[in-house]
Amino acid sequence: MTHSDDIDPPRTAAGLPAEADLERFYTVAKTIQTCGSRIQKDVKSGTLKAATYPVAGLEAVCASLGLALRPEDYLVSTYRNLGDVIAKGVPLRPVIAEIAGRATGVAKGKGGAMHIADSAYGLMTTTGIVGSGLPIATGLALSSLLAGDGRITAVTFGDGATSIGAFHEAMNLAAVWNLPILFMCQNNQWAEHTPTTLHMVDTQIAGKVRSYGMQSATVDGFDPLATLEVVLEAAESVRNGDGPYFVEAVSYRLGGHTSTADYAYMPKEDLDAARKAEPVGRLRELLEGSAALSSQRLEEIDSAALAEVEDAFTFAYASDYPDQREAYTDVFSTETMEISA
Repeated sequence: MTHSDDIDPPRTAAGLPAEADLERFYTVAKTIQTCGSRIQKDVKSGTLKAATYPVAGLEAVCASLGLALRPEDYLVSTYRNLGDVIAKGVPLRPVIAEIAGRATGVAKGKGGAMHIADSAYGLMTTTGIVGSGLPIATGLALSSLLAGDGRITAVTFGDGATSIGAFHEAMNLAAVWNLPILFMCQNNQWAEHTPTTLHMVDTQIAGKVRSYGMQSATVDGFDPLATLEVVLEAAESVRNGDGPYFVEAVSYRLGGHTSTADYAYMPKEDLDAARKAEPVGRLRELLEGSAALSSQRLEEIDSAALAEVEDAFTFAYASDYPDQREAYTDVFSTETMEISA
């Protein structure tokens, strides 16, 4: 199944998902957007001293995963992980504390923005090496298959990662072993400073996986409801034992590679058009226009998201930095392993 990037006509409330799902979908997307904006603001002002990677433009893609995955499912993400982390349900206080390098963070302030993980919520790892999460996720999916625990694994990665050898190794193993894994390509059309058109002949990335015989779909990541529909369908297919599924959600990076990076190389007309079409505002307009959620309820969600983000930053900035003696804890294993002959 392949979805075109054409914009769907306006939907009525009767043709939309359940109200509770729409509310959760918008809440997650708005929280991601609000949190990302605050990080950008504090990094640029020097209040937050951290290397961060904006997720603006990916909110609907990440929020879709939040609805598709169950708490016990596994998720592997990248250094551009804020949206995935929030969508998986990891509490915001320790997330922001980790980004700020504080001892109350999910990794005690020693992982930073690129290495947020919390296995209690199924967020198994986030990696700073492009493409490295793909074989890790494949191993997690294999463990679920062998254990028969009913979990599925999702792994997110950018368009640039699909040129890494580990991408193809993971695709092949997942297909051969029929693993319960959802490959989620967050295609923002920029591999750091390189547009997809300069390093790919065929820019529809989903085409790369056809030779592996797995199901695939391409969807407009700026169309929130189309994205949600595709991701839910893909996750359900994986959960039903139909093998791995590859989803390419095409969005556009709405700024620099990092929070402080120059982006003068990005065509201004493309960037301006993308900013006008960003998915959170588009989702709100759709929900208001269809009367799926009232304006009052949407305002309440916006206010709650802002309050949660403000609380998380207040908590993080009030927290202590890690003690220097912590530098060597959680680094070396104190356990030994016996290997039988």
